[in-house]
Amino acid sequence: MKKIRSGPEELRAEYKRTDFKKLERGKYYERVKASSNVVVLDDEMAAIFPNSASVNETLHSLVEVARKASGQTRDSIRRGRQRRAS
Repeated sequence: MKKIRSGPEELRAEYKRTDFKKLERGKYYERVKASSNVVVLDDEMAAIFPNSASVNETLHSLVEVARKASGQTRDSIRRGRQRRAS
């Protein structure tokens, strides 16, 4: 014997609508958006970078090139941070 399913607007008999707070759509949207680190690539870039690993590899390479061009190394950056913290 199949169970009769109630429609989406109906509550079970043991629940009352007054037991629930007012529902609000998108209540946490801004909080999630602020803490999200999702990046959307342009179609041109998505064609060049097929996955996140290739994007990360390229960005790491770019950072290394920028450091070499500026004369900074990881150690010099670390020493600068330590001086500023003191």
